[in-house]
Amino acid sequence: MIKILILLGIVLIGLCISPWLVGNTGYVYITAGDYQIETSLVFGVIALIVFYAVFQVLEWLVITAINLILRSRFIPYHWRRRSAKKHTLMGALALAEEDWPAAERAMIKGADNGELPALNLLAAARAAQYQQKIAERDQYLDRAASQPLAANAVTTTRARYLLKQGELALARVELDKLSPTSKSKAPVLKLALDLYQAQQDWDALKLLLPILKKRQLIDDEKFNELNIVTHCALLKAAATKSEAALEECWQWLSRSERNQSEYLAIYAIALCRFNRKDEAMKLLLKKLRSAPDTALLKVIPDITTAQDMDIRKQLLKYEVTHENNADYQICLAKLYQQTREMKEAKTCWQNVCRLEPTKDAWLALARIQEQLGEQGYANQSYRQAANL
Repeated sequence: MIKILILLGIVLIGLCISPWLVGNTGYVYITAGDYQIETSLVFGVIALIVFYAVFQVLEWLVITAINLILRSRFIPYHWRRRSAKKHTLMGALALAEEDWPAAERAMIKGADNGELPALNLLAAARAAQYQQKIAERDQYLDRAASQPLAANAVTTTRARYLLKQGELALARVELDKLSPTSKSKAPVLKLALDLYQAQQDWDALKLLLPILKKRQLIDDEKFNELNIVTHCALLKAAATKSEAALEECWQWLSRSERNQSEYLAIYAIALCRFNRKDEAMKLLLKKLRSAPDTALLKVIPDITTAQDMDIRKQLLKYEVTHENNADYQICLAKLYQQTREMKEAKTCWQNVCRLEPTKDAWLALARIQEQLGEQGYANQSYRQAANL
């Protein structure tokens, strides 16, 4: 368009100045070696314009011919690319509809000549995974791994599929290739969280949790929950190893964590295994002065004996405030049974059955009633237990 406008402008200028040129023809003399050209200025200008126009026509013809030759040569390639795009689109729609067989077929057809073959192969692997076609899935992943920049994506995908398949050891091998750190991508860290929990690798999970919290991949509630589960598992594992391992794990906790009932209860039980009951009782008694938490109430009957009066006196101080606390009533009932105070134990079990009736609670009450000679009431309690 611009060239046409330029030519039109030249013609218009020529029309405007042509009357003047007729009276002033001018003179043009061109020599090149043995060749000489003599003509008027008007004819020279016209010849130049005609030469330029012919040059433009020739240029257009040459370019058109070259494009036709190249296009005819690469037509099959363009057809294949167009077909690959079509199959990829069909595969994506099938994935959205969760039509896994159709998605797998379409994505594989679009992989060879597609613009992003790794994407097609990963999508085909996903469709195969949902069909439980493990061999085909692994084949697609192997092909995708050979594509540029797809290695990490393939490794992450393979580890996730192996985790779902229950192959935890193989999944861990793939995950270790990614080396999860604070600089890893969010999907890798989430995968590590799921795999560590499945493997119960509490040491690895202990190191991972602060990273997840810092990256805001889990909320505070989830962090606290996982943190408690992790440290409780580490304490229990250390207690089965040695006293030194237990102390090392205990000292790893912060001062505030060592004051948490969940950890304190496990530590107290472990101390008793290593013949350090007096130390355990001191820790429990100190904690009970603030509040009788559920975790402590569950372990106190396992640690104390009929001779441990101090902890009983401390617990009885909460008899009024914790009258409607089922865990407190269970703890008190078991302590009364240790000292053969059956009537008081029966009252506590009755409170438990009133607050949180369970089969175990009704059975415990029935046994107490049998020991007290209340066979009729005991039969009723047995029937209540049978109905649960």
